[in-house]
Amino acid sequence: MLMYASLFLTGLSIFLVTSLMFQEEDEYKAQEKLESGAGSDKESLAQHGIVLRYSRPFFRRYVTPIVSSFKNKKKIREKYKRNLASAGLTEILSPEDFFSFKLFLIVGFPIVFLGLRTFLEETWPLNYIFPISIFGFFYPDIWIKGKIQERQQEIIRNMPFAVDMLALSVEAGLDFIAAMSKVNEKAKPSALTKEFEILMKEIKIGASRAEALRNMAWRVDLIQISSFCATLIAADSVGASIGPILKALSVEIRQKRSSDVEKAGATAATKILFPMLFLIVPAVFIVVGAPLALEAMTGGR
Repeated sequence: MLMYASLFLTGLSIFLVTSLMFQEEDEYKAQEKLESGAGSDKESLAQHGIVLRYSRPFFRRYVTPIVSSFKNKKKIREKYKRNLASAGLTEILSPEDFFSFKLFLIVGFPIVFLGLRTFLEETWPLNYIFPISIFGFFYPDIWIKGKIQERQQEIIRNMPFAVDMLALSVEAGLDFIAAMSKVNEKAKPSALTKEFEILMKEIKIGASRAEALRNMAWRVDLIQISSFCATLIAADSVGASIGPILKALSVEIRQKRSSDVEKAGATAATKILFPMLFLIVPAVFIVVGAPLALEAMTGGR
């Protein structure tokens, strides 16, 4: 009786675990289909690097559910939410996903290292595994900082044209939403046009213009955008016409961009100093000094 009871309970437990796994698999596939319909498909993932593209299915399937059950997941959400918004990755990763990404690469990078070591038949020291694991944990932070800087530079490049178009549209008699729609229609797709689209959606679903502009400034986290949004909020609060204000903002943005270019040009000489010292100067010494050294060694013969 004990043997039959144990066999029955073992079979029942296997059945329950298997059913639960298949149920979770169905839920995961349904969630993936919903997210792919929302815009986080393979093509958009490919734009964000090979590491995220091939890691995301694994850490979202196996690590994110564990991170979502943490008691301090609220702190995780608060820590990474703004960085993901500034990088334009809110449709690709949630804060829990990003922290799962970090945890997954602690194991993922060493596995890749061991795989390459075996495939290439190299004798790389196994002591490298520990520093590679540490680098795997911090790699997503480095990666997202680069994405934020790249996106901010793209926004700065497109701001003068967008603000000019917005000022012309407003002065032509269009309201704020119609003017932004016209800007998105005429401007080439960029991070700035995506931010305008989000702003218009927030206003259409009931947010005030000031609230939508504050959200945009929070997401982008850029001085130029913060100044742009603050000026529009102040003009809206007193009922002033925003056409002349937008023209003045456009001139200010262009001047700021020109000063940044001049500053970058001024620092270029300092940045090229170290490559000159370590690469060009030794080559010059070799070219000039080699004949003299050979002459001294041969005694002038």
